[in-house]
This record gives sequence, C-alpha cells and structure tokens, in this order.
Amino acid sequence: MISDKSEKLFRRAVKVIPGGVNSPVRFFKPYPFFVASGLGSKIVSVDHETYLDYCMGYGSLIFGHSYLPIIESVRMQLENGTLFCIPSEKEVYLAEIMTKIIPCAEKVRLVNTGGEATMTAIRLSRAFTRRKKILKFNGGYHGAYDYVLVKAGSGAAAIPSSAGSIKEISDETLIVEYNDFGELERIIEKESENISCLIMEPVLANYGLIIPEKNYLTEIRKITKKYGILLIFDEVITGFRLSIGGCSEFFGIIPDIATYSKSFGNGFPIAAICGKKEIMDQLSPSGDVYQASTYAGNTVSVTAAIATIESLLKNKNKVYPTIARLCDTLVMGIKDRVKDFDNHYTLNSIGSLFQIFFTREQVSTPRDILRSDQKLFENLFWDLLKKNIFIPPSLYETCFISYSHSDEDIEKTIECYSDSLNKYTK
Repeated sequence: MISDKSEKLFRRAVKVIPGGVNSPVRFFKPYPFFVASGLGSKIVSVDHETYLDYCMGYGSLIFGHSYLPIIESVRMQLENGTLFCIPSEKEVYLAEIMTKIIPCAEKVRLVNTGGEATMTAIRLSRAFTRRKKILKFNGGYHGAYDYVLVKAGSGAAAIPSSAGSIKEISDETLIVEYNDFGELERIIEKESENISCLIMEPVLANYGLIIPEKNYLTEIRKITKKYGILLIFDEVITGFRLSIGGCSEFFGIIPDIATYSKSFGNGFPIAAICGKKEIMDQLSPSGDVYQASTYAGNTVSVTAAIATIESLLKNKNKVYPTIARLCDTLVMGIKDRVKDFDNHYTLNSIGSLFQIFFTREQVSTPRDILRSDQKLFENLFWDLLKKNIFIPPSLYETCFISYSHSDEDIEKTIECYSDSLNKYTK
C-alpha cells in the first residue's frame, strides 16, 4: 500500500507543482502513490508495491508498459537523433500508412496531443464552412481549451466550466445530450446555418463509459451531411482501441475529420488530424488555416507510432479478439460472482474498455451517471488498491485492458472485484 516514500514525495511535489500533480486526474485523497516503473500489465510504485494496471495511461498503452518491439525501435532512433524540425521520411511513411487504414484519412497532419488535434480540427471546420458555432455533447471531453471546456447552461447554451475561460468564446458552443437524437435534431434544425461542426467521441469514454445506441451514429452522419455540418470523430481514446481503423471501421461510419492520440503511440506523445483532402489542404502552408508546432513529427514519437501501428497490423487478427475476449471474460466473471448483481450495479463495456456504475439502472447518458453512488466507487477504488489492483480513481473515467494482460490477471481481477462488490450487497 501507499507508504512513507509516496507521502514524502507528495509533500515535496506540492511545494513546486500546483496541487502536487501535473494533471488533475492523477490526484486522489489524501495523495497518490508515485510510480517507479512499469512492465506489461503491471506498474511498480516507489513504495515497492506491484499493481495490476487497468488505467494503462488512460487507454494509451494498448500493448502494455515497455512493449519491447516499440522500445527497441525507439532506442535505435535515439542513436540517430531526436528532433530536427526538418521533414523526415518516417513522417511521410506514417501518414501513408494512416491514409490506408483510416477510412476518412485522405491527408494527415501530425501534432503532439489530443487537445492540439481537436483544436485544429475545429479551426479547420470553421474555415471550411465559414460558420462560427460548434456542437458537442454533454460529458464529451475534447481538451482543455475555451471552446470545449464548457458545461451545459440554459437550453443548448454552453457556459465556461473553468475559471479564466472567456464566456464570449463559450457562447459559440452548443451542448446536447448524448444518445438523445431528438434533442440533437431540434438544435441542428434551429441553428444549422451557424454550426460549423459536430465534435464527438463516438463512444463516450471520458465520462465513465457510454455506448452509442443502435443506429445513433448512422443518424448523426445523415443529419450532419444534410445540413453541411462537418462531423469530427474525436478518437483520442477509441482510435486503434476498437479496431485498426478506429470507430469508423468498427461502426461503419465515416466522419469528415478524425483525431487520434493515446494508443497511436503506445505511450509516446503523438497525435494526428485526419480528413478529406479538400478540408486538410486548408492547413498552412498550402492553405490559410495556421497550425504549427516545434515538436510535431519528431522522430522519436513518429518511430513509436510506426512500431505501434505495424505491430497492430501484423497481429490485428490476434490482438483485437484477445483484448475483447479478456474484457468480456472480466465483465461476465464479475456479474456471475457478485450476488444479485443486476439489482445493485451496471457494467458497461465495449472492446477492451469497461466501467462499473453503482446503480441498477441502465447508463446510456451522462445524466444517468449522476445516479451512481460516488462514495461506493471510492470505496471500491481503495479496496482494489489494497488488493494491488489500480483502476482510474474517478467514476468519470474508463478502465482499459491491454494486450499484455493475461488470463491469470483477469481471474485475479474478477476475484478482487467480486470480493469488494459483495460487501456492498449485504
């Protein structure tokens, strides 16, 4: 368990780092443990505790920690340099691969983070349509900048969800409820002449885990095409997780633009904007939409992304069935071993993603998650941590299985979940 060394490190951290962490999702009370290393499905803390990891870099590590083929590729590149700010052949090769496997990708621009990718996608949409407003879903997370760092206000109006954000910017954002097509249709019909794009996580994976209802994405694609609204799939989380071609391939829906990060580089910082040629060619220097970055296309991250995608392509008929089977086994195992499960809990899952909610009601919108007992989730988090299993510490996150997880890992996890959850049904 968390011991003296993590506590001492946290006390040092709060003196020099705001809140003691460099991203707020990493904090949990009274203080988080500090990590020393990771290998495969496990991480080791500075307190010499080994944890079975279901955070997996919030979905980034599809192959697990320190996956040797990727590490070896990066190690070889390090000997040849890290950053040149001059084009490299590897950037071209990576973009060529992506245009072959991602349905909407006629051209690709590499960047560094998911937030940078979605921000650029929105700017492209505004330039292409010559409209100001954007439409997003309640609970959808697309980065920490003003247009999308908003929450629902009156009706479809958005208001800033962070101090320091500018209301005049959030006024250009409209918010609707996920999985409610009627509401979406009403807003689009009313505001269609002003809406440049609809940006969405095809699977809502940054507000717990919410699966799109049958035909929902199909209807969204139809109505956005009807009104000339660009559809942006934010696949920062789902990209390469559900299939090699992302949600576009998995659901058979082709957006106008898609953004990728996380699993794209198996833990290395890289992201991409992919889209139709006539949209992407607006980017400078070929067009008038300015976007630039010193670290975009750096050879270390590009090498990691190439190794990740090539590993997925080579083993896709093994990787995806395996991680989906492990996830299904985990979900069914928990349900089978927890007494009267359906009268106390709901478990959502898709592919290698899963999350449990402390409510018996179906969770199909962000509003449904508010019914889940957050205190019981915190209890579960600590129970699992005591059993050396680490899950994201927030109910509003998602758990991830990697290709490095084993059947033995899953069996242990089922036992630990069921032991903890059965306490709450007594």
